[in-house]
Amino acid sequence: MRLLKLVPDDTNIKFLKLRVPFFVVSLLLIAASWAAVFTQGLNYGVDFAGGQEIRATFVGEAQAPVAELRQTVSALEVVEDPVIQRFGEPNQVSIRVKLPAEAEGQPEFAAMMTEQITAAMRDGHPEVRIDGVDSVSGKVSSEFRNDAALALVAAMLAVAIYIWIRFEWQFGAGALFALFHDVSLTLGMFAIFQLEFSLQIIAAILAIIGYSLNDTIVVYDRIRENLKKFRKMDLTDLLDLSVNETLARTVMTSLTLFVALLPLLIFGPASLFGLVAAITLGLFIGTYSSVYMAAPILIWLGVTSDSFVPQESAADLQEKKARGLT
Repeated sequence: MRLLKLVPDDTNIKFLKLRVPFFVVSLLLIAASWAAVFTQGLNYGVDFAGGQEIRATFVGEAQAPVAELRQTVSALEVVEDPVIQRFGEPNQVSIRVKLPAEAEGQPEFAAMMTEQITAAMRDGHPEVRIDGVDSVSGKVSSEFRNDAALALVAAMLAVAIYIWIRFEWQFGAGALFALFHDVSLTLGMFAIFQLEFSLQIIAAILAIIGYSLNDTIVVYDRIRENLKKFRKMDLTDLLDLSVNETLARTVMTSLTLFVALLPLLIFGPASLFGLVAAITLGLFIGTYSSVYMAAPILIWLGVTSDSFVPQESAADLQEKKARGLT
């Protein structure tokens, strides 16, 4: 029985032929992503924004009365700028409200706010069901944001240092840029579509970093092997050869993961949509960055066919000269 091969053994795609336009497009996407983050901001969940989140289901109703709820909740004196969105099914909603500064450290104030909001909902909809209430103080949410940012930066730096030691400094710089590209585009997606950005999205971004790193190291390892084998080959051709030799493994890994993610993306619960969407995007941009970010940047950083050839010491050269070998 013949094995199924998604990528033929003699595949020879000239990936690096278009490295300049793809690199320019990637730089533009990075700039657009950060522009969206700074102009539109991220839609922080309660984990990062602080405050109260109330999830409710309007039992027996086809649609949740979102517009009516905005008027009802906004009319309460204790509530300022509530965020009310459908969450999951059409008759389910999420109500997020910030706690005022004077309520910091006063759990009884948060409980009173929740009681007033639920009472206001039940006045017009007696059968509404409260599915959950989450509360995070402003101080804790600020610590969450800072710790999350530090975790992402530390993960990327640790990866770059590891690859620097494992290969050469150019490889570490290339991997760091590829990871920065992947994280930037993921943040840009959340800023543009205003998907809720919570602690589970940080976990998704860390998973993206791990996946992208795994793919990049496989490509880099093959590049290093080929640099030792084909000393006289043009570097662009050598990089193309290395990417093509790892292409079958890359396609199979990505396809397997995508098959697992697709049902979750389509049929999964709304609470997991942001997590799955982030990992799905990371699957594609992580593969793309390993080919069009991490590989071609080696050319511009000065990697040559001698990069992995051991350098002879002065003593070795003197000994060879004494033996008449030079």
